[in-house]
Amino acid sequence: MPRLATALVLASVLMLSACFKDSKAEIAKKAENASNVEELRAALGEPDELNKAGPIEEWIYDASDGTVRFPILAGKVGPMVTGGKRQ
Repeated sequence: MPRLATALVLASVLMLSACFKDSKAEIAKKAENASNVEELRAALGEPDELNKAGPIEEWIYDASDGTVRFPILAGKVGPMVTGGKRQ
């Protein structure tokens, strides 16, 4: 029985942590004036995931309702792309 209670508490904590993430719209609003990586980092913090392919980077932020991706080339932020939740 104690294991079941522990598992339920952990599951509840994990579910609640998702509630505290910004939505895609909130992330977009915070980053709307970011034109370079320093401004993007100041607005949103470090990305949840960082992909690199040669000179191109992709900064990915998890939102409560999906993901927000920012392409970066030569330190400049490209147009934001939103998507569904990752599995």
